[in-house]
Amino acid sequence: MAKFILNGQPVTADVESDTPLLWVIRDDLDMTGTKFGCGIGTCGACTVHVGGRATRSCITPVSSVEGAEITTIEGLSDNGDHPLQVSWQKLQVPQCGYCQSGQIMQAAALLKDIPNPSDKDIDAVMGGNLCRCMTYVRIRSAIHEAANATLESNDEQTA
Repeated sequence: MAKFILNGQPVTADVESDTPLLWVIRDDLDMTGTKFGCGIGTCGACTVHVGGRATRSCITPVSSVEGAEITTIEGLSDNGDHPLQVSWQKLQVPQCGYCQSGQIMQAAALLKDIPNPSDKDIDAVMGGNLCRCMTYVRIRSAIHEAANATLESNDEQTA
């Protein structure tokens, strides 16, 4: 039995302890925004946040997240209005879109750690997330746009 917090809600799944978190999220808890890509943690399509940190859910045994707070793309924002989601849509980042939930979740962790990242910061943090459509230039632009929107919003709140 696995127990953790998923997108702010306590959940329980009757699964083996070595079951990858990805399959628990998708198959047992019906959160299908997180995607299966490679199954070995190298493509990033399965990226979720565990305790606020970007984590490859395809190689994370569910036993290792007991009691943890997990956020999927569905939990990033109640209304799909997270600055990254807005910038992704505005700049039409996706082509096929398959990797995009993992890209956004990795980018959200990046912006949490580095609110105003340089191109070098973005490339270093996002380098492990693969996009078969090669939308990396638009991904980088969307991250900058989201960072700027967040910084402007914070400036307005403090003024």
